[in-house]
Amino acid sequence: MRKALGTILQYVIFLGLGIWIIFHMITTLKPEQRDELVNAIQSVNAWLLIPIFIAGFLSHIFRALRWRLLLEPLKIYPGLVNTTFAVLIGYVMNLVLPRAGEVAKCTILARYEKVPAHKMVGTIVSERAFDLLCLFVIAAAAFTIEAHVISDYVADLTRGIYDKILSHRVVLMSILAGLAVIAIALILVYRRHKETKVGHFMREMSHGIMSILHMKKRGAFLGYTFLIWFMYTAQIYLGFLSLQGTEHLAASVALVVLVYGAVGMIITPGGIGAYTLLVAEILTAYNISEVSAQAFGWIAWAAQTGILIILGVCSLLLINVYNRKRHVEIAVDRK
Repeated sequence: MRKALGTILQYVIFLGLGIWIIFHMITTLKPEQRDELVNAIQSVNAWLLIPIFIAGFLSHIFRALRWRLLLEPLKIYPGLVNTTFAVLIGYVMNLVLPRAGEVAKCTILARYEKVPAHKMVGTIVSERAFDLLCLFVIAAAAFTIEAHVISDYVADLTRGIYDKILSHRVVLMSILAGLAVIAIALILVYRRHKETKVGHFMREMSHGIMSILHMKKRGAFLGYTFLIWFMYTAQIYLGFLSLQGTEHLAASVALVVLVYGAVGMIITPGGIGAYTLLVAEILTAYNISEVSAQAFGWIAWAAQTGILIILGVCSLLLINVYNRKRHVEIAVDRK
């Protein structure tokens, strides 16, 4: 009960932060700028939303294909359709309650593919860790390519962060110490209860985490990873083309926006407010007007969120229908 209340409180706080960011962004605009913002959003090339939707859908297909590769070392072989449904439903759940989607993915796939959910939890951890590594690589590449534009901006930002680290070093050291204590506690709990259900769960989860090291199709895994991030970048670049104020920006700028947008998605639930703020902030470094930068931020966030909601809700509606039909076909084949 206490844990649930803590989760709800955390969600409310960060959702409130996102709403405050939106309120702050809108109220700081002058009345004529608000009118310009609305006009800019209304002038978007709607036809380009179609390939943006397709790129978003393909990114989830590739993510489902990659997840199946992580499950193979655990001797779990789910179908592509159910895996895709699980991925999409997981993203929708994350919009409602952060991190609930990871659990939902495993439980949904376990229910319809008749496989153990606890074995799959570790693969989610390893997948997220690998994606974080990819984000760092993309950030390094993007900032290197675009250093001539954003070097001063990043230097000022880094200096501010460094000053904050110095002023809060006691808190940061306490957090690191706390993480170390948690890690030691987990090891002790596992050693003490390794023959119990708790120990079994931790052992199965560790197998899932290590599954990335035991894959036979590493080339395919890297290929799907590249395609996932390529589709993310394509969505942003197509978004540039859909708006007059950003249509001249290069594909390398889309990589920079991708990194900032990813950080925004982490800060608040579903990236509400934070995504638009960070994306608009970095676009101003490219001499994009504040109105056009905010317009693009809102369009990009709305498009990505809309894709998740549409595909996620469709998955919720179709997964039962698909599996009923599949079970009937299996029963007929057995006869």
